[in-house]
Amino acid sequence: MALIAISSATIMLALRDPAELQLQREAQRLAALLEAARAESRASGLTVRWIPKGLKGGDDFRFEGLPRTLQLPTRWLGEPVAVQIADATAANPGLVLGPEPIIPAQRLRLQLGSQQLTLGTDGLGAFEIVGNP
Repeated sequence: MALIAISSATIMLALRDPAELQLQREAQRLAALLEAARAESRASGLTVRWIPKGLKGGDDFRFEGLPRTLQLPTRWLGEPVAVQIADATAANPGLVLGPEPIIPAQRLRLQLGSQQLTLGTDGLGAFEIVGNP
């Protein structure tokens, strides 16, 4: 019986959608990058924003306002991920990461193929996967 349960679990993991796995990895990595930029913003006192490609050309995404000594990645690990930021405007594109210790509550939806995830923060806590829209 245990052998059947282990085999079933292995098969279920093998059948997961590769886009779902990639999107999970990208979301976890982006959350870590956003927190690194947020910590640097607080430490340096500089206003830092995260801007996805759709808003400004060039790389897949970028961090504006970081000191030149800190270089964070600007590309997705695999296929480009579509990003939609809740409440983004032309005057305020992207995510605001600091320098204040409490930032506005923010959410962004990541999409790869038919898979979607939402990252968010309440402004006090870290960015994390908050669920599917």
